Amino acid sequence: MTYIPHSPNERDEMLKTIGVKSLDDLFDAVPKKYRFPKLDLPAALTEMEAADLLDELAGANESTHQLVSFLGAGMYNHYIPSVVDHILRRGEFYTAYTPYQPEISQGTLQAIFEYQSLMTALTGMELSNASHYDGATATAEAVNMAFANFRGKRRKIVLSPAVNPQYRETIRTYTQGMELSVAGDDANADLLAGPEALLPLVDRDTALLIVQYPDFFGRVFDYTKVIEAAHAQGALVCIAANPTALALYKTPGEMGADIVVGEGQPLGLPLWFGGPSLGFFTTLKKYVHKMAGRLVGETVDSNGEKAYVLTLTAREQHIKREKATSNICSNQGLLALGSAVYLSVVGKTGLRQVANLCYQKAHYAAAELSRIPGMGLCFSQPFFHEFALCVGKPVEEVNAHLLEHGILGGYDLGKDYPSLNGYMLVAVTEMNSKEEIDMLVEVLKEAVHA
Repeated sequence: MTYIPHSPNERDEMLKTIGVKSLDDLFDAVPKKYRFPKLDLPAALTEMEAADLLDELAGANESTHQLVSFLGAGMYNHYIPSVVDHILRRGEFYTAYTPYQPEISQGTLQAIFEYQSLMTALTGMELSNASHYDGATATAEAVNMAFANFRGKRRKIVLSPAVNPQYRETIRTYTQGMELSVAGDDANADLLAGPEALLPLVDRDTALLIVQYPDFFGRVFDYTKVIEAAHAQGALVCIAANPTALALYKTPGEMGADIVVGEGQPLGLPLWFGGPSLGFFTTLKKYVHKMAGRLVGETVDSNGEKAYVLTLTAREQHIKREKATSNICSNQGLLALGSAVYLSVVGKTGLRQVANLCYQKAHYAAAELSRIPGMGLCFSQPFFHEFALCVGKPVEEVNAHLLEHGILGGYDLGKDYPSLNGYMLVAVTEMNSKEEIDMLVEVLKEAVHA
């Protein structure tokens, strides 16, 4: 009854049951001197005044609606069809309660089921949960799953330095106290080396190898042989993937990955100043009992009609903390629905068109920027819609100049990689027009030769 208003008769019946005459009587146990303390608060505002104040505060922010963005590094400015927000704001979903009771939650359960089905198709995996907080926590949960899969007998994680620094930081936080060693996570590593350079670190004590696809610098590698080599040592392999790129490239499932995780924000979710977001997590059926998060299955009811239910929910995650695979298995239900609506609306062909636009525009931008004297690309490998660009000056100064011209510049790679001081990570999506890219080129010419 938490969300249903009570009638006066129902309220009186409850008061009678607990033995009081009025609601005020419920507060008799609180000493009078504490009931209405004087608070040092400003004078109350009318609704109109409050709305004006909030508008004024919001006006101090700038977003991709006012600025041209070439900033990515894990969160991307994509076009979101209006139907996504329209569906999310429907009361049936916006205020939906956790679907523990299938008899009253069929709509929510089906929405989650459809999301899971779409994510497995996109990643080439066998099953998906729904879901995690963001891409970083989903990747860290892959570590938990691998650790549980080997029952703690393998105590080493090999982590590529080309994995998103925020993901790597979250993994380090998760593994505190687990007596796990993390190899490969070195900001001073040779970043020009390919993923094969990680293989000497993979041994019979390795539970999981983690790589990114495309990696943090936008580079695209085929991990098939790397995965085969890791499997030869008995280790599992997790690929942290950009879901948009999966519409254009070989799926991680085709490469032989055991776990595919990532940030779901590119799939129909706004940037929202960094969150909330959606962490997708897909894996193989044989690991289902070690997977954190919610899983919805399709069945039939007593009348033979199609029905949806939470599957394998009586796991330790819900009942025994000390035996849990994970104690963080949040279902970002509303955001999972948003991604499901987005994928359904754009469809397989539309998503591929989005990915192709990102690819083509990014390569046009890289070619034009590389012509500026003193500039150039850091890496020669194929890339998707992000690339590391040498600007020859402190990136902070260059970005300040870009911002004066209404442009959000790229991510400062020197923050996380000492060898890449003076390099920015430029992201281009379908939202960037040719005119905007040309404007970036002209303003960068000014910035680096000022």
